[in-house]
Amino acid sequence: MYKYILFDLDGTLTNSKEGITKSVQYSLNKFGISVQNLDSLEKFIGPPLKDSFMEYYNFDDTKAEEAVKYYREYFSKKGLFENEVYPNIESMLTRLKEVGLHLIVATSKPTVFSEKILVHFNLIKFFDAVVGSTLDGSRSKKADVIKFALEENKIKASEALMIGDREHDILGAKDNNLACIGVTYGFGSYNELQKAGANYIVNTVDEIAEKIISLNKRNVFVIGDSVSIH
Repeated sequence: MYKYILFDLDGTLTNSKEGITKSVQYSLNKFGISVQNLDSLEKFIGPPLKDSFMEYYNFDDTKAEEAVKYYREYFSKKGLFENEVYPNIESMLTRLKEVGLHLIVATSKPTVFSEKILVHFNLIKFFDAVVGSTLDGSRSKKADVIKFALEENKIKASEALMIGDREHDILGAKDNNLACIGVTYGFGSYNELQKAGANYIVNTVDEIAEKIISLNKRNVFVIGDSVSIH
């Protein structure tokens, strides 16, 4: 039975496109790189920032670290709240809490920023823990974030389920032996999620709760007055 539900933040709980792409744009401008089409920077949403600067702009390690600092210069003041909660997120989280599940945020975004966003949008009340990356880069990969979340909260992988919109969420879950649900309303496509190996894929926020509750019902068999979990 899935007692612990781990949620990605960007592209799963909130539509953070404006804030993230403007922060990347600001950072690139510091290097004399002008990008007007923010849609072209959407690929930065999900993966660790440093990796993205290195992959998409061929920055070396030092330059990529500097780019991340510039990114945070804008993000910490403006980009943080250039963001919006997806419709029906609160009702979906409420439903999961009502059936007794423990909810945790597991994101590649630094914990300090993630907590501020959740407080700002009044979502923090739904979560037992918020686990993100570290500002010093010592924990940035999604697999490492998920591993830390499991260890810190003493959660068995068999009792946890990861929800996310990008391949990094799916691959990070698989690296930790977690089942995972991919969502297509975020920044990843159905093909991306399928290729990464998502156990289940849903298209809407409402389907998340329906799928989780359905999966848990399949694993609970009532025999007389006792309940057996399989």
